[in-house]
Amino acid sequence: MAVADPLDGHQSRCRQQLLRLRKLTLRQEGMASPPQFADEIRDAANAIVAEAEAVSRASFGAGGRPEPGAETFLWARITRLSRAADQVVDAARNGDAPGLRTHLQRFDTLTSAIWAVLR
Repeated sequence: MAVADPLDGHQSRCRQQLLRLRKLTLRQEGMASPPQFADEIRDAANAIVAEAEAVSRASFGAGGRPEPGAETFLWARITRLSRAADQVVDAARNGDAPGLRTHLQRFDTLTSAIWAVLR
């Protein structure tokens, strides 16, 4: 019986939320931005940041000796991800569709980078 990698569960939930963000963005293009839309964007972005934080805590709390500076490096990336999430939400609140796409792409890239570091 194979034991599931705990990282996989976090990454799977993260991917689901990224997909949700993309769908919300596509659905909203060309429409006025109601507050509910921004709330949905915020919830999905926060869920992604929370998954990244949880897996980071778990990976450094699991024991072992990480490379010097690895934890600092990872938390700096998570801070950048959190700021990018704020930009995504701000663009959604302001009804800025081009800005939303741009910020979402950056958020997606930062999320992928965190998972690459964790792997």
